[in-house]
Amino acid sequence: MSLIKSISGIRGTIGGRTGDTLNPLDIVKFTTAYATFIRRSGHSQSNTIVVGRDARISGEMVKNIVCGTLMGCGYDVVNIGLATTPTTELAVTMCNAAGGIIITASHNPRHWNALKLLNEKGEFLTAADGAEVLAIAEAEDFEYADVDGLGKYTEDNTLDERHINEVLDLKLVNAEAIRNAHFKVAVDAINSVGGVILPKLLDRLGVEYTFLNAEPTGDFAHNPEPLEKNLTGIMDLVKGGGYDMGIVVDPDVDRLAFICEDGKMFGEEYTLVSVADYVLAHTPGNTVSNLSSTRALRDVTNAHGGVYTAAAVGEVNVTTKMKEVGAVIGGEGNGGVIYPESHYGRDALVGIALFLSLLAEKQMTVSQLRATYPEYFIAKNRIDLQPSTDIDGILAKVKELYKDEQVNDIDGVKIDFADKWVHLRKSNTEPIIRVYSEASTMEAADELGKKIMDIVYSF
Repeated sequence: MSLIKSISGIRGTIGGRTGDTLNPLDIVKFTTAYATFIRRSGHSQSNTIVVGRDARISGEMVKNIVCGTLMGCGYDVVNIGLATTPTTELAVTMCNAAGGIIITASHNPRHWNALKLLNEKGEFLTAADGAEVLAIAEAEDFEYADVDGLGKYTEDNTLDERHINEVLDLKLVNAEAIRNAHFKVAVDAINSVGGVILPKLLDRLGVEYTFLNAEPTGDFAHNPEPLEKNLTGIMDLVKGGGYDMGIVVDPDVDRLAFICEDGKMFGEEYTLVSVADYVLAHTPGNTVSNLSSTRALRDVTNAHGGVYTAAAVGEVNVTTKMKEVGAVIGGEGNGGVIYPESHYGRDALVGIALFLSLLAEKQMTVSQLRATYPEYFIAKNRIDLQPSTDIDGILAKVKELYKDEQVNDIDGVKIDFADKWVHLRKSNTEPIIRVYSEASTMEAADELGKKIMDIVYSF
């Protein structure tokens, strides 16, 4: 099944039959359900909804349908064009809108797209709100505006610049130190909106750069998930010398990974760890990441005298927990940095500016910085699902099998051992079970993950 309906929106492959894939009729259906929810919720008096998209090949088609549908529902549309996910999030509040729709399938391959739904704060809908949108869609309880009530359409191309200004205005972004460091970086923008906005940010910071895959064609040069196996091009470029580091983003620029000056991965999990280290050194406090993220954040937080808390996987779950515990920094181990001083959303621009500030102040190489953090390795495996798979039954059996260990079941099943952990959960974005495991060596992490997978296959 290629159409995935979840509390965070609708995601699917382009083309095919209605109800099975992301096609024009389903786009209209779920856009209308979202507009209906926004109207009924009464959270905002605004009659405006912001729409932004990444550079996917299908983006223009999806955008036209979304904007037309919103206008048919009586909403004024502000189309900000090719824009990152965090830019669109910020645009909601900057435009005093009632909500926003981001057209992006994040790290999924080129034939996928999605509608990500925002509230009036520019944050992803809560679980309850997302469930209400899905219920409205299923009921198809829709009413459209008459000819005199149709919404208006405008375009606003200023949001990139306003986003960059917001980043540079953050107190912990040391733009002067970054400029004085004269960094030279390589950037892989994976043929999407990173190639549009990141040169502007780096120019403002005085950073010299070389871009790979800069053209926002949506025809991704490689698998767009920023994992080591997909990044040989930029790793080889940096390894050849002449660069202080490499920077990698995903198609909608909410995930961020770094390459050390020797061409080796800094570690996707350590994006948040390093940025948190910098933030905590200046503003002590608490941190949050999700259950599938490295223990290194816990260690760094403890070293700064703060308290670390784990949340269920999913950005809205992390931000909710961050608000509960008053976290000064948080995010996800997939390279997603959430800095409340900016906004409650993963933002690679914020991550880049804070990391470069850290590097400039530390006056060390990226590999030297990496060596200052606890050494953990995460193995990321997956179990493809069959239509008959009983996910809940599988997780219940795993939980029972390891009942004598420390088990957390707020999101799937996570088993914490003294020196390692493993986490099984159903993906929110793909028809798979994710099996993440962490230990002090990659061999030990992978061994633990494969052991649990063998147990699952035996059920």
